[in-house]
Amino acid sequence: MRRRKKKQPENTSEATGKVGQQKPLVDEHHPEPLRPSYEPEPEAEMEPEADVDEPGMVSEAAPAAHGRMVNEVQPESPSVPPPGAPEQQPISEAGKSQRKPKGVVILAIGLPGSGKTTWFKRRGVTPLSSDMLRNILFDDITEQRYQGLVFSTLRSLLRARLIARMPWNYVDATNLGPHERRQWIKMAKSFGYEVHAVFFDVPLEVCLDRNRRRERSVKEDLVQRMAAKLKAPSFEEGFAKITVVRVKGLPTAGMVTE
Repeated sequence: MRRRKKKQPENTSEATGKVGQQKPLVDEHHPEPLRPSYEPEPEAEMEPEADVDEPGMVSEAAPAAHGRMVNEVQPESPSVPPPGAPEQQPISEAGKSQRKPKGVVILAIGLPGSGKTTWFKRRGVTPLSSDMLRNILFDDITEQRYQGLVFSTLRSLLRARLIARMPWNYVDATNLGPHERRQWIKMAKSFGYEVHAVFFDVPLEVCLDRNRRRERSVKEDLVQRMAAKLKAPSFEEGFAKITVVRVKGLPTAGMVTE
């Protein structure tokens, strides 16, 4: 007589993904699969960055209660690069041990024609910019219909750089008011980065004149509406350093950084 094999009890667990499916045998030939374990990396505590002056700055005001204020004058020859901006210099091992923030996020703030693009070119920097993304996404730098998509993609690119721990990060956009700047500041600080502002305090008339002479100009009524919304950055927003860029020999736009 042949002996009947015992029928295996039906598996009612959902661990295998199917009710009734048999669990795989576990023995020396079929070890249990490895299970990943994720532990979040502890965030570094923030500390103010050591004072480092950038080239081209003509004066530095007394430190404010929450950060540093720096004044800078636009050069007469914008195409001449400065003698080495601090962000282009290697950081010494001693400096690394003293600096608590993982890096810096720099926001450019200013109207079209205020000199933001020239400021970046003089430093040999390719910033994350809304114009760059419009060209990549739509093959048209003037496309204005998908602003939400453009800026959500821009934030995703900055987030990727912060995850990769890139030390210097630049965002080239108008960043007119605190509401537009808040998300950048919040993201940077959540990754343990300091946030600096470069505010182009250039009179509206100068911006309009430069805009007319540009190959790709912005409509003047739009520039004027943007000027009405433009607010100077303040330390209360979360900036650790504010650099104010003005035109040599010309009056300011009448905006005072508090």
